[in-house]
Amino acid sequence: MARPMASAHVEGHPAEVRQAEGRQVPPHAARRTVPGASIIGTKRIVPFLCTSPSVVVMLLWMVVPVVMTVWFSLLHYNLMDEGRRFIGLRNFVYLLTDPSLTDALLNTVSLVAGVLVASIVFGMLLALLINQPMFGRPVVRLMVVAPFFVMPTVSALIWKNMLMNPVSGLFAWVAHQLGLPAFDWFADAPLVAVGIIVAWQWIPFATLILLTALQSLDREQMEAAEIDGAGSIILFRRVIMPHLARPVTIVILIETMFLLSVFAEILVTTGGGPGDESTNLPFLIYKTALLDFDVGGASAGGLIAVVLANIVAIFLVRTVARSLDQ
Repeated sequence: MARPMASAHVEGHPAEVRQAEGRQVPPHAARRTVPGASIIGTKRIVPFLCTSPSVVVMLLWMVVPVVMTVWFSLLHYNLMDEGRRFIGLRNFVYLLTDPSLTDALLNTVSLVAGVLVASIVFGMLLALLINQPMFGRPVVRLMVVAPFFVMPTVSALIWKNMLMNPVSGLFAWVAHQLGLPAFDWFADAPLVAVGIIVAWQWIPFATLILLTALQSLDREQMEAAEIDGAGSIILFRRVIMPHLARPVTIVILIETMFLLSVFAEILVTTGGGPGDESTNLPFLIYKTALLDFDVGGASAGGLIAVVLANIVAIFLVRTVARSLDQ
């Protein structure tokens, strides 16, 4: 009586009959029955579908302006002339042989280097100063950092009209009190004047970064060096400076990227003059495009500026990476 019951039970489940008979399930049938395959495919497709619109918009946002700039740089495109015509690389040849470009590049390098040196030196001094215990230290820190949040146009107007004005400025009044002739900063030393204004804005940034690094310095190491008889100079050279090496590199990297595009301070104060004495690369592009109405030449200058900025960025990023690996 047991055998017919077992036979009837097996007949109702064909899959069990096949297994009982020793037959193997075909591979394609096994693939159809893999649990979660559709879920895994959905998990891969859904993020792609969600992020693809933003990626496409970002690519268009970056690629379209670059392509248009490249195309305009190959054209004779002057707003004072009718029509446009293809001239190849003549805009680049003209710019690269123009003495104004050489002067602009030298002024750009001089401005960036001068502001970087001032930012690191004065930023380090201020960071060491306000890191010491003093009365009203929070207020002092706020006053030191405040210039960084002033807009470039506003700071340029303040320095031009209230401080460096050769007639009514504060520096002219001090010179008059000392019996000295007033110095016309924007006529006699325009690039230095612009550098002072830009450095006044960026010294607080360096101070912030270096002050944060100083506060993370190991106090036990400092106390051990003092107990061993290390003076202030040796303490600064052997303990503080090695600790500040990486923050200084970060300051150089970030400030260089922004200082290569200084424009508002020059426009408000000197207008690039006298002559080309205070004209940097961004201001030269501005003059070519909006004062000479040469869109093609300005586009070529923009591409040259992009190439130079990327070269500097690659060099600085590699330098920072090496310092962080040490």
